[in-house]
Amino acid sequence: MRAFITGVAGPALTGQERQFLKEAEPWGLIVFKRNVADPQSLSRLIDDFRSLVGRQAPVLVDQEGGRVQRLGPPHWPSYPPGAAYGALYDRHRDTGLAAARLGARLIAADLAELGIDVDCAPIADVPVPGADPIIGDRAYGATPEKVAAIAGAFAAGLMAGGVLPVLKHMPGHGRATADSHEALPVVATDRATLEVTDFAAFRPLADLPLGMTAHVVFSAIDPVAPATTSVTIVQHVIRDSIGFSGLLMSDDVSMGALSGSLSERTKAAVAAGCDMILHCNGKMDEMLAVAGTAPQLAGEAARRATAALALRKSPTPIDVAARRAEFFKLMAGAEPAAGSA
Repeated sequence: MRAFITGVAGPALTGQERQFLKEAEPWGLIVFKRNVADPQSLSRLIDDFRSLVGRQAPVLVDQEGGRVQRLGPPHWPSYPPGAAYGALYDRHRDTGLAAARLGARLIAADLAELGIDVDCAPIADVPVPGADPIIGDRAYGATPEKVAAIAGAFAAGLMAGGVLPVLKHMPGHGRATADSHEALPVVATDRATLEVTDFAAFRPLADLPLGMTAHVVFSAIDPVAPATTSVTIVQHVIRDSIGFSGLLMSDDVSMGALSGSLSERTKAAVAAGCDMILHCNGKMDEMLAVAGTAPQLAGEAARRATAALALRKSPTPIDVAARRAEFFKLMAGAEPAAGSA
């Protein structure tokens, strides 16, 4: 198989996509709202994908809650943003952590029923005043200790439900002054400050199985390349300073923050040390470019991928209806006050 994760265009695979999946052999599939019509058709799409690649390949989704959830009403509940857990945490630490774990456990129940076994959450980004709102209320808090604690609880809830978490966006997107979907953010903060703030939020989570990079330039460390394509950031910050040992995937290489062709972006991310390339938009010409450049999954990248997937477990049984009622009762009135993120 090749070291990339692909999206597809719609709720059912086209003939061209079927041929592509057979020939390109991506490691995994990521689904978006454009792929979701109803639970039955989404399950068929996932089953078709796995049948074509011939294995129980990972299927990913972004299901954080709040602004970032690909599955929602009328078929699935609407979950709160990360800052809501932070607001509960501020009132009572254990309650906030229990809510984050339970919310993630319920999200995992929704996903596992469909065959989705990887959630691109939690985020451990620490926002600062004046940053672009792309993170905003997605963040669990404004201190690394609080963020790491809630993110850890969220990750534990996912894993208890048989879904692997993806820690993002390493080594931190909270200071970004631009939305990396549209433009390249540059953070000029000195490294000493970054080490005890942004990077510190990720260290307690460094043993999670999967992680995702940030398309952000940290000019005090690498003045040219964003983290995704920076050897210095990947090796010396994410691997060494943070200590992350799991499979590292790029953020979506089709995003506006990166420059060059899709092939050039893929080569740069792999050369920097990303184990896996993520490409999301389902545009066939771009999919072909990424597939044609992504390497075979081998060596340390293959070892990390195998270790991550080995952690997929059968969910611990819960009464979903009862726990869902408990969760939403717990979250009632937990909307964060202004400035509490």
